[in-house]
Amino acid sequence: MKKHLLLLLSFVCVCLAKAQQDPQYNLYQFNQMVINPAYAGARDGISVVACVRNQWSGFKGAPKTSCLSVHGPILNKNVGVGLTVVNDAMGPRNMLGVYGNFAYILKLNNKWKLSFGLNAGYNRFQFNFQEITFKTTETNAFYLQNQTYNALDINSGLYLRSNTFFVGYSVSHIQNKALYSYALTGDTTGGKSGGGSISYRLRTHSIFTIGKSFKINDNLIFAPTFLVRAVNGKGNGDLNLNFFIKNKLWLGVFFKGSYGPGFLFQYYVNNKFRVAYCYDTGLKDARRLGPSHEVMIGFDFSGTKSKMLNPRFL
Repeated sequence: MKKHLLLLLSFVCVCLAKAQQDPQYNLYQFNQMVINPAYAGARDGISVVACVRNQWSGFKGAPKTSCLSVHGPILNKNVGVGLTVVNDAMGPRNMLGVYGNFAYILKLNNKWKLSFGLNAGYNRFQFNFQEITFKTTETNAFYLQNQTYNALDINSGLYLRSNTFFVGYSVSHIQNKALYSYALTGDTTGGKSGGGSISYRLRTHSIFTIGKSFKINDNLIFAPTFLVRAVNGKGNGDLNLNFFIKNKLWLGVFFKGSYGPGFLFQYYVNNKFRVAYCYDTGLKDARRLGPSHEVMIGFDFSGTKSKMLNPRFL
């Protein structure tokens, strides 16, 4: 029994502590606040975006993420401020984060702007180990009690943009903070010490993004983007091929490195309201986890039609 418990907890530890911890967003190019605090104020007006992602819908305990972000420029559009709220659940872990965002926007010339961003916030982590299904009937949740931890979190980023190009780099969990280390105990019948421990640390993540739009004609714009995520010295990339049709509809296909393909769309209902959806699926063995779905709605205030129909990814 003890052997099975240690194997199971070792697996949970690897999944939660060494793999990528931060939520993944396939619609990031339409809501870059969720990956880069330097994006605050980049829409040149007040923007409110809500997003829900259900990853691996056929797999129990798979990640489920909801996010709300609000941001806009102040002080003659030289400063961007915002608020981001994220709830992310995966297996026995649930995280609620609330962040204040700040970005200084440097106008390099009439074409280029460079933003320096920072956000700081509060995270509440809840670990419900009673949701774990143990391999033997003798093993139960006595070995691990439910835990709640609070932590301050700091993230930073850079964002360079023009009307048709952007490049960004962000770093999350700069403090690389350890939340807990829990020593395992023996079984309930023998009362012997089992030895070993599990721990959870906020690993520093980095994200690099780049995108460029090319005008094909008055009704069609081609806009590829590329994203690279890295954590613990290991990275993976996403390549998106997006098309903006008749100043109204975004259609795109993408491939997530080492995972699989997907497609997305974003539609401007009017000058202030837009909706987006994304579907992706894994290849080979990853397909057994089930597809992932992501839905986003956005509201833009104080913007203009010409600004929203610009081929930039804003």
